[in-house]
Amino acid sequence: MDNFAAAVQNVKLGIKKCGVCGCVSEQSPCPICSSDKRDKSVICVVSNTRDLIMIENTNAFNGRYHVLGGLVDPIRGILPDKLNIQTLVARLNSNVEEIIFALNPTFEGEATALYLTNMLKSYKIKITRLARGLPTGADLQYADETTIKNALENRR
Repeated sequence: MDNFAAAVQNVKLGIKKCGVCGCVSEQSPCPICSSDKRDKSVICVVSNTRDLIMIENTNAFNGRYHVLGGLVDPIRGILPDKLNIQTLVARLNSNVEEIIFALNPTFEGEATALYLTNMLKSYKIKITRLARGLPTGADLQYADETTIKNALENRR
């Protein structure tokens, strides 16, 4: 029991949020944000770190990520001000050319994408989203890697 308790405490103390993208990591900035090999011109916006990991596992995306920490859901009281949106806006400099919305194709995901699209349209950045190969109402965590890879490659 002592070993288990120590392991849980180490997880709690060793995990932090990346100060750049907001993903859960052992370091800040996370390995993705600190890598010089990643394409800085493309940011893939995801709801949570689990979705980031699913996309990373496809090896189909070499850009950077931004984790919102949820989706807009007024019924549950999750409004845009409770999401990690302001740090996304702060990242939009002359190097960013495209934002990819990799959000669940649910009502909440659609509402979040619409909100962000309206908010970001003045930045003159290409805004794309995952292709509709993912079924409506599904979560990214349940999609297989091939479906996610095809959705990334066929975004519009």
